[in-house]
Amino acid sequence: MTARVARIRRYPIKAIGGEDLRRTRLDAARRLPGDRLWALLTEMGERHAGEIPQRWLPKSCFLRGAASAGLQAVQGGWGDGMADGRICLTHPDLPDLDFDPATEGARLVDWLRPLWSADKPAPTRLVQGPTGWTDVSQPWVSILSLSSLADLEGRLGKPLGIERWRGNIWLDGWEPYAERDLIGRILTVGAVELRVTESIGRCPATSADTVTGRIDIDMPKALEAQFGHRNFGIYAEVVSGGEIALGDEVLA
Repeated sequence: MTARVARIRRYPIKAIGGEDLRRTRLDAARRLPGDRLWALLTEMGERHAGEIPQRWLPKSCFLRGAASAGLQAVQGGWGDGMADGRICLTHPDLPDLDFDPATEGARLVDWLRPLWSADKPAPTRLVQGPTGWTDVSQPWVSILSLSSLADLEGRLGKPLGIERWRGNIWLDGWEPYAERDLIGRILTVGAVELRVTESIGRCPATSADTVTGRIDIDMPKALEAQFGHRNFGIYAEVVSGGEIALGDEVLA
């Protein structure tokens, strides 16, 4: 079973923005480089973080789309300027923001305040941890299928787009939902080998339209109704590293 790499995406700040890449390097037992490198702690998360976080922390410690749909409409990242560290973000209801996450995290906190509900723990500070702040503690990458997305859009009668799923690698060419049968299998992309580990269970963050930042569907409920579960996409562990690029053939 073959497919091709159609999109590669990274998310420099957990739940906030995202950008496309033409190519990237994957290293064994590592996340996609630059993915969820930063995250915004909340007042609740401060209880577990310490001055400098020394371990992976669960998503409940951070600002996240499941608790504030407006975050889903933030776009952007380093672009071509990762070398200088500055991140550029946009949102349809906010002025553009250009800032250095290492020294100007407070500017991001202030910028996002209008999107955060007053009845939720407030954001406090931007932190970089010893590992990427992905939703799972294991150093996995997420893989999704464009054909599965097209089928789901047809079932639900509406365009969904790729951004709401916040996946790292999108593949084109598989039969819809063929990825569900690949748990434990090895995928190869040139010299890169990835072992499929488990399906991705979806949370309410996927219910928000990423253009408007407003809820347009109850996605977990919709997935349950269609399939009897909330899974969409798969996680994989990088076994053998190397570079991947758009258009690369993927063998399963």
